[in-house]
Amino acid sequence: MSLGEREKAAGATKPTAQEAWAAAAYSILISVAETYHAVITYKELGEEIQRRTGIRTKALLQNWITPVLGRVVREAHRRGDPPLTALVVHTGDGKVGTGYAEVLTVAGKPPVEGEMEREHHAAEARLACYRRFCRDLPPDGGRPALAPRLQATVERRRRRVEKPPQVCGRCFVQLPSTGVCDSCGQSHSRRE
Repeated sequence: MSLGEREKAAGATKPTAQEAWAAAAYSILISVAETYHAVITYKELGEEIQRRTGIRTKALLQNWITPVLGRVVREAHRRGDPPLTALVVHTGDGKVGTGYAEVLTVAGKPPVEGEMEREHHAAEARLACYRRFCRDLPPDGGRPALAPRLQATVERRRRRVEKPPQVCGRCFVQLPSTGVCDSCGQSHSRRE
Protein backbone atom coordinates (compact mmCIF):
# COMPACT_ATOMS: atom_id res chain seq x y z
CA MET A 1 0.00 0.00 0.00
CA SER A 2 1.45 3.35 -1.01
CA LEU A 3 1.87 6.30 1.30
CA GLY A 4 -1.17 8.09 -0.11
CA GLU A 5 -3.30 4.91 -0.11
CA ARG A 6 -2.39 4.15 3.52
CA GLU A 7 -3.31 7.65 4.65
CA LYS A 8 -6.48 7.51 2.57
CA ALA A 9 -7.50 4.17 4.15
CA ALA A 10 -6.98 5.71 7.58
CA GLY A 11 -10.04 7.88 7.05
CA ALA A 12 -9.18 10.64 4.62
CA THR A 13 -11.50 10.73 1.63
CA LYS A 14 -9.19 12.61 -0.69
CA PRO A 15 -5.44 12.93 -0.21
CA THR A 16 -4.26 16.34 0.91
CA ALA A 17 -1.69 18.21 -1.14
CA GLN A 18 1.04 17.11 1.27
CA GLU A 19 -0.05 13.47 1.01
CA ALA A 20 -0.03 13.61 -2.78
CA TRP A 21 3.30 15.45 -2.80
CA ALA A 22 4.85 12.93 -0.39
CA ALA A 23 3.73 9.99 -2.55
CA ALA A 24 5.19 11.68 -5.63
CA ALA A 25 8.40 12.55 -3.78
CA TYR A 26 8.83 8.92 -2.73
CA SER A 27 8.55 7.76 -6.32
CA ILE A 28 10.88 10.48 -7.60
CA LEU A 29 13.51 9.66 -4.99
CA ILE A 30 13.44 5.97 -5.86
CA SER A 31 14.08 7.00 -9.48
CA VAL A 32 17.04 9.12 -8.35
CA ALA A 33 18.41 6.19 -6.30
CA GLU A 34 18.43 4.04 -9.43
CA THR A 35 21.50 5.97 -10.65
CA TYR A 36 24.72 5.47 -8.69
CA HIS A 37 25.87 8.68 -6.94
CA ALA A 38 22.89 10.66 -8.26
CA VAL A 39 21.32 13.39 -6.14
CA ILE A 40 18.48 15.85 -6.71
CA THR A 41 18.21 19.42 -5.49
CA TYR A 42 15.33 20.63 -3.37
CA LYS A 43 14.33 22.94 -6.21
CA GLU A 44 14.34 20.14 -8.80
CA LEU A 45 12.39 17.88 -6.47
CA GLY A 46 9.83 20.58 -5.69
CA GLU A 47 9.27 21.31 -9.37
CA GLU A 48 8.94 17.62 -10.26
CA ILE A 49 6.54 16.95 -7.37
CA GLN A 50 4.24 19.73 -8.54
CA ARG A 51 4.52 18.65 -12.17
CA ARG A 52 3.64 15.01 -11.40
CA THR A 53 0.77 15.76 -9.05
CA GLY A 54 -0.62 18.76 -10.89
CA ILE A 55 -0.97 20.41 -7.47
CA ARG A 56 0.84 23.74 -7.55
CA THR A 57 1.65 26.21 -4.83
CA LYS A 58 3.01 29.73 -4.78
CA ALA A 59 4.38 29.17 -1.29
CA LEU A 60 8.15 29.30 -0.95
CA LEU A 61 9.73 25.89 -1.34
CA GLN A 62 11.22 25.88 2.16
CA ASN A 63 7.74 26.43 3.60
CA TRP A 64 6.24 23.22 2.22
CA ILE A 65 9.01 20.76 1.29
CA THR A 66 10.18 19.96 4.84
CA PRO A 67 6.86 18.46 6.02
CA VAL A 68 6.57 16.56 2.73
CA LEU A 69 10.05 15.08 3.19
CA GLY A 70 9.19 14.29 6.82
CA ARG A 71 6.40 12.06 5.51
CA VAL A 72 8.87 10.41 3.14
CA VAL A 73 11.29 9.75 6.02
CA ARG A 74 8.57 8.07 8.09
CA GLU A 75 7.27 6.03 5.14
CA ALA A 76 10.77 4.84 4.20
CA HIS A 77 11.34 3.77 7.79
CA ARG A 78 7.98 1.97 7.87
CA ARG A 79 8.76 0.12 4.63
CA GLY A 80 12.30 -0.75 5.70
CA ASP A 81 13.75 1.33 2.87
CA PRO A 82 16.89 3.41 3.38
CA PRO A 83 16.39 7.14 4.04
CA LEU A 84 15.63 8.40 0.56
CA THR A 85 15.70 12.02 1.70
CA ALA A 86 19.52 11.76 1.86
CA LEU A 87 19.38 12.12 -1.93
CA VAL A 88 18.01 15.68 -1.67
CA VAL A 89 20.60 18.48 -1.48
CA HIS A 90 20.75 22.25 -1.68
CA THR A 91 21.57 23.72 -5.09
CA GLY A 92 24.20 26.14 -3.81
CA ASP A 93 26.37 23.96 -1.59
CA GLY A 94 25.31 20.35 -2.22
CA LYS A 95 24.45 19.73 1.42
CA VAL A 96 21.41 18.03 2.88
CA GLY A 97 19.14 20.34 4.84
CA THR A 98 18.80 20.59 8.59
CA GLY A 99 15.57 18.61 8.24
CA TYR A 100 17.79 15.58 7.61
CA ALA A 101 17.91 15.28 11.41
CA GLU A 102 14.47 13.67 11.18
CA VAL A 103 16.10 10.62 9.55
CA LEU A 104 18.05 10.06 12.75
CA THR A 105 15.10 10.81 15.00
CA VAL A 106 12.81 8.35 13.21
CA ALA A 107 15.54 5.69 13.32
CA GLY A 108 15.94 6.27 17.07
CA LYS A 109 19.54 7.43 16.69
CA PRO A 110 21.19 10.38 18.43
CA PRO A 111 21.69 13.60 16.47
CA VAL A 112 25.04 14.06 14.73
CA GLU A 113 27.50 16.66 15.88
CA GLY A 114 28.50 19.11 13.20
CA GLU A 115 27.59 19.80 9.63
CA MET A 116 30.22 17.57 7.99
CA GLU A 117 29.35 14.64 10.22
CA ARG A 118 25.76 15.04 9.01
CA GLU A 119 27.01 15.10 5.41
CA HIS A 120 29.02 11.91 5.90
CA HIS A 121 25.99 10.23 7.49
CA ALA A 122 23.92 11.29 4.49
CA ALA A 123 26.60 9.91 2.14
CA GLU A 124 26.31 6.52 3.88
CA ALA A 125 22.51 6.72 3.65
CA ARG A 126 22.73 7.53 -0.07
CA LEU A 127 24.93 4.49 -0.59
CA ALA A 128 22.27 2.36 1.13
CA CYS A 129 19.70 3.85 -1.29
CA TYR A 130 21.86 3.00 -4.31
CA ARG A 131 22.45 -0.51 -3.00
CA ARG A 132 18.70 -1.02 -2.67
CA PHE A 133 17.50 0.54 -5.93
CA CYS A 134 20.43 0.88 -8.38
CA ARG A 135 21.08 -1.97 -10.82
CA ASP A 136 24.48 -0.71 -12.01
CA LEU A 137 26.59 -0.57 -8.86
CA PRO A 138 30.36 -0.96 -9.16
CA PRO A 139 31.58 -4.54 -8.56
CA ASP A 140 32.80 -3.61 -5.07
CA GLY A 141 29.29 -2.52 -4.04
CA GLY A 142 30.01 1.18 -4.27
CA ARG A 143 31.34 3.75 -1.86
CA PRO A 144 29.69 6.56 0.07
CA ALA A 145 30.25 9.95 -1.51
CA LEU A 146 29.44 13.53 -0.71
CA ALA A 147 27.19 15.27 -3.22
CA PRO A 148 29.28 16.41 -6.22
CA ARG A 149 29.06 20.14 -5.46
CA LEU A 150 30.04 19.64 -1.82
CA GLN A 151 32.85 17.23 -2.78
CA ALA A 152 34.28 19.86 -5.16
CA THR A 153 34.22 22.45 -2.35
CA VAL A 154 35.93 20.07 0.07
CA GLU A 155 38.65 19.30 -2.49
CA ARG A 156 39.26 23.01 -3.20
CA ARG A 157 39.64 23.70 0.51
CA ARG A 158 41.95 20.72 0.92
CA ARG A 159 44.19 21.95 -1.91
CA ARG A 160 44.39 25.41 -0.33
CA VAL A 161 45.35 23.94 3.03
CA GLU A 162 47.88 21.54 1.51
CA LYS A 163 49.74 24.35 -0.29
CA PRO A 164 51.43 26.43 2.42
CA PRO A 165 51.87 30.12 1.79
CA GLN A 166 55.21 31.36 0.51
CA VAL A 167 57.34 33.16 3.11
CA CYS A 168 60.13 35.71 2.69
CA GLY A 169 63.44 34.08 3.61
CA ARG A 170 64.79 37.36 4.98
CA CYS A 171 61.78 38.79 6.90
CA PHE A 172 59.85 35.56 7.55
CA VAL A 173 56.53 37.13 6.58
CA GLN A 174 53.99 35.70 4.17
CA LEU A 175 54.53 36.96 0.65
CA PRO A 176 51.75 38.55 -1.39
CA SER A 177 50.78 36.93 -4.70
CA THR A 178 53.31 39.13 -6.53
CA GLY A 179 56.18 37.30 -4.81
CA VAL A 180 57.73 40.61 -3.71
CA CYS A 181 58.09 41.04 0.05
CA ASP A 182 56.16 44.04 1.36
CA SER A 183 58.72 44.48 4.18
CA CYS A 184 62.09 44.30 2.42
CA GLY A 185 61.12 44.50 -1.26
CA GLN A 186 63.03 41.34 -2.17
CA SER A 187 61.58 39.42 -5.09
CA HIS A 188 61.08 35.67 -4.59
CA SER A 189 60.41 33.18 -7.34
CA ARG A 190 56.89 31.82 -7.10
CA ARG A 191 56.50 28.15 -6.27
CA GLU A 192 53.99 26.19 -8.28
